[in-house]
Amino acid sequence: MQYQISGKQIDIGEALQTHVQTEIDAIIEKYPGRPTDALVVFSKDGHEFVCESVMHLSTGLTVQAKGRAAEIYAAFENCAEKMEKQLRRYKRRLKDHYKERSQPVELSGVSSYILAANDGQDDDEPETLTPMIVAEMETKIPQLSVGEAVMQMELAGAPLLVFRNERQETGVNIVYRRDDGNIGWIDPNQT
Repeated sequence: MQYQISGKQIDIGEALQTHVQTEIDAIIEKYPGRPTDALVVFSKDGHEFVCESVMHLSTGLTVQAKGRAAEIYAAFENCAEKMEKQLRRYKRRLKDHYKERSQPVELSGVSSYILAANDGQDDDEPETLTPMIVAEMETKIPQLSVGEAVMQMELAGAPLLVFRNERQETGVNIVYRRDDGNIGWIDPNQT
């Protein structure tokens, strides 16, 4: 497993890095999911330390957590507790869904763009209908089953998830949380 442990405008010592790796290894040992990499970033916000972590599992799931405390080790412990809670919450689902998966989830690279906002100029007619691109990035779209996509969306706390359905050759699908609390699924390949 690859670790990336860093600090935003603060120094992270070897002892903290070793502690983080040891604790994450202990958390992962209890739960299925075969982690591929973990990113842990420490920062200072006023008088508190903030620890943000993202862990990618070979099953396609991403575990994200954020912890705050007056001490840097306590901030990590809060973050680690939240990560462990997420994994514990989905342990049964992970075992049921992924026991048949022998290979990591396939990811496709696609372009992602951030477009400039209208700035409240609703009355003025735009000069062109082409929006201004503020940033261009690459993002990954996982190839998952619908059940895995719903779990990934819930685990990340995201309002929607774009994915490639593993039962189809081409195209993308979307799962999203509806206003009534249910989950919606958009499958453009079904007619």
